[in-house]
Amino acid sequence: MNQTIGNTTLRHQNVALLGIAEAVAPVEVTSKQLDAELADVLTRLGLPHGLLERVAGVHTRRQWETQDGFIAGSADAGREALEQAGIRPDQIGLMINGSVSRVTMEPSVAVSIHDQLGLGTHAMNFDVTNACLGFVNGMSLAASMIDSGQIEYAMVVAGESTNALRENTVRSLHREGITRAEYLEEFASLTLGSGAAAAVLGPADRHPEGHRVKGGVTRAATWNNGLCVGGWDGMHTESRALMVNGIQLVVDAWEEAERDGWDWTDMTSYVTHQVSSSHTDALIRAKQLPEERVPKTFPELGNVGPAALPISLARESKTLTRGDRVLAIGVGSGLNAALTEIEW
Repeated sequence: MNQTIGNTTLRHQNVALLGIAEAVAPVEVTSKQLDAELADVLTRLGLPHGLLERVAGVHTRRQWETQDGFIAGSADAGREALEQAGIRPDQIGLMINGSVSRVTMEPSVAVSIHDQLGLGTHAMNFDVTNACLGFVNGMSLAASMIDSGQIEYAMVVAGESTNALRENTVRSLHREGITRAEYLEEFASLTLGSGAAAAVLGPADRHPEGHRVKGGVTRAATWNNGLCVGGWDGMHTESRALMVNGIQLVVDAWEEAERDGWDWTDMTSYVTHQVSSSHTDALIRAKQLPEERVPKTFPELGNVGPAALPISLARESKTLTRGDRVLAIGVGSGLNAALTEIEW
């Protein structure tokens, strides 16, 4: 275990969020449907129905009609974000895809989204994969490049498709000889949902109407790299340890940030990565946050991976007014955390 204490601090001087949008996956899958699919397994293991709703607070989630629907969904969200920003596709100098989902190992997902959006040949494009933190990491990279003058405008996208993982998990949970402990290890996979989001960033001095990305901190606790491990065939999660250690990482990062001059005690909104009611409630208790300032999308969308936080921010943006302050709180299994302040 690395005992070095501290955060990485990022302070942006001239970066604004100009547009943020989501694309909703069209197919609804309720937790009651999943209970029905697993009814015989629950009976055999002596487990109650309704665990997904009672324990995780997830009532439903969305799915794409096809496994690669997240690519078109990311492009749709990107088009809306461009329209909000008033920016043409040919003005984008960088596009980062922060999603976990992919259909093939090669090429990158970014190239398909770049192509569908009709971005220029000058626009750099690549994937940043860091579990549920990919979108936030992508925003930090894009903001740093805008600050340095390398680019003027950037787009960050994340589209997730959990169709295959859900189907494979249900199949796995039906296997002969499965134990209650093994069932609960794979339980978290059933909370996952699909969706897409996109954001456009640009220079604040040219866009006084934009929302200033002030910066923030990141912090690593990578000795937790075995708590959530998976692929599209399945995922195994030590749910309680992941929650406890993830919340502690956020608290540690926050407290260190305060010593570095950040003040996040009275934000208008705390937009968190959406996992479950247990995770959200634990963070609210740990930092004594006003519950009404913590928007929740997991009840109807589940955990949409890297797209969860920007989707929540896109929805929250409809209620924000000039001068409001937002703290985006991202956590990625592994573990890594990032806290970013945005002034509306």
